Amino acid sequence: MQELLSEVIVPTASYISRIIVPMLEGTVVTLKLFFITIILSIPLGVLVALARISKYRLLSNAVGVYIWLLRGTPLLLQVFFVYYGLPNFGIVLDSFPAACIAFVLNYAAYLAEIFRAGIQSIDKGQYEGAKVLGFTYWQTMWRIILPQTVRRVLPPVSNEAITLVKDTALVYAIGLGELLRATKIAVSRDAVTSPFVVAAVFYLAMTFLLTKLFDKLEKRFAIY
Repeated sequence: MQELLSEVIVPTASYISRIIVPMLEGTVVTLKLFFITIILSIPLGVLVALARISKYRLLSNAVGVYIWLLRGTPLLLQVFFVYYGLPNFGIVLDSFPAACIAFVLNYAAYLAEIFRAGIQSIDKGQYEGAKVLGFTYWQTMWRIILPQTVRRVLPPVSNEAITLVKDTALVYAIGLGELLRATKIAVSRDAVTSPFVVAAVFYLAMTFLLTKLFDKLEKRFAIY
């Protein structure tokens, strides 16, 4: 009984060799979704943050509604809407592009609030000093304010990046062959739970590398 239980829960080397290929393929999909989301949501989040603090009330309010909607509804619901809902408006997307759109829009909303808080934490005197030196608003933002903001928002951005790795598992619900889907297929086929252990190792490895990367970035940009 003990040997059977060990086989079901703890994966053996021979069993890992049988499931490792589809799980690696699922991990590739997970990483693609992760990197596309990060690369697109960060600049979009900065632009949304700048629009949110804009002096133009209509623009600021419209962006505020966008942030409220995306942060106030579950990410899985947004994935479902893009994949299943947009076809009702004549927009049909494959599962991967649909997942990318939903993830980018969702994480841009969260990152926008992080960047907004970072921008507004900069002392107002720096704006006045830049104005005296003849800097325009955009020159002040890109050369003075945003570089300091990056240093201040690195910890919360790193938390969002780690959360993103785990959130990618949600696309399993629309049939995208990422890591969790590959794991669930192996569990259902072989009637064992050991693939979950392997999947946990994959997720822990990815989050460990991200943690180390952001630790180095924080040390590099640290203000003493």
